[in-house]
Amino acid sequence: MKQSGCYDISTNGVVAMVEPQSQKGQIQQIVYRILDANLDRAREGLRIIEEWCRFGLNNASMSGECKRLRQEVAIWHTNELRAARDTQGDPGTELSHAQEEERSSIKTLLQANFCRVQEALRVLEEYGKLYNSNMGKAFKQMRYQVYTLETNLMGYERQQMLMRSRLYLVTSPEEKILEVVEAALKGGLTLIQYRDKETDDTQRLKIAKQLRQLCYTHNALLIINDRVDLALAVDADGVHLGQQDMPIAIARQLLGPQRLIGRSTTNSQEMQQAIADGADYIGVGPVYETPTKAEKAATGLEYVRYAAKNSSVPWFAIGGIDTANINDVIEAGAYRVAVVRSLMQAEQPTLVTQYLLSQLNLAPSEPSQSHV
Repeated sequence: MKQSGCYDISTNGVVAMVEPQSQKGQIQQIVYRILDANLDRAREGLRIIEEWCRFGLNNASMSGECKRLRQEVAIWHTNELRAARDTQGDPGTELSHAQEEERSSIKTLLQANFCRVQEALRVLEEYGKLYNSNMGKAFKQMRYQVYTLETNLMGYERQQMLMRSRLYLVTSPEEKILEVVEAALKGGLTLIQYRDKETDDTQRLKIAKQLRQLCYTHNALLIINDRVDLALAVDADGVHLGQQDMPIAIARQLLGPQRLIGRSTTNSQEMQQAIADGADYIGVGPVYETPTKAEKAATGLEYVRYAAKNSSVPWFAIGGIDTANINDVIEAGAYRVAVVRSLMQAEQPTLVTQYLLSQLNLAPSEPSQSHV
């Protein structure tokens, strides 16, 4: 066997890397620096997530899980690894990206830090195998635990935003849809459903992506009407399904546990079935006759009164509701309403949004929802 430089050349032609002792020491120090940097990165990202769980959500369970993971990471952060740190000689300290310079909402902040933690844990899993035989296994398990935490937290965050939303805009295929939605968002709107049964898929995807960005910027939820595939394609917060659309159970399998699923209902039987099937929220109506649902008779305020007494999930009165009749709907027990024409066709969507929200905010406090 002949040695040539840093390679062993065997008699059968197989070439293998040989590391002289000095080179082994250099590689070891590089591995230590990689481990040190990513241990710091994982702990910092977990702390950022933990602070929101603790102060933003007041959720002891999730903040406790973040703390436990931080402490488990810290166990591996030995003095030996810290001693390899070379901040001044690290070219990465000067690197940045435009997306790192700003965060448009709590949601984008959390998602960015979950990505940061997961990437760091993957690096620790792989390079850790060169440091300690148990390190790779430990960080593999932690990575899966962080995936579960992300699913639970993002689902919980969406549920909390849904609970806080009093006004729900369901769009219609207007030429100025983006301008109207942005104006409503500026008025305080936090929940939007993109509904368009006329436009081709190419244009629909384009508009949905633009709405997604607007919702990110204004910290609002985006729901897609009917189309689970479109919701997944633009990373929407969920879907809204009609009575003739796919079963909630199938939608849940496709969307996963962290996204929202709504269901339209027109009577008590449909309401109870939607709740039993696992809907996160329901639509109640149409309260008044509306061209949006021309084929359906108005349910009137009686169904609103029924929902106020019997729904165990958040619900939105919908159908022909506008500035002239919203107080009648509120008096019947509605705590949340969904609108279409009263905003999509408004001359001043921002002012109309503010007025509708002001009336809803005067409504009596909502009874607690048992499932949330």
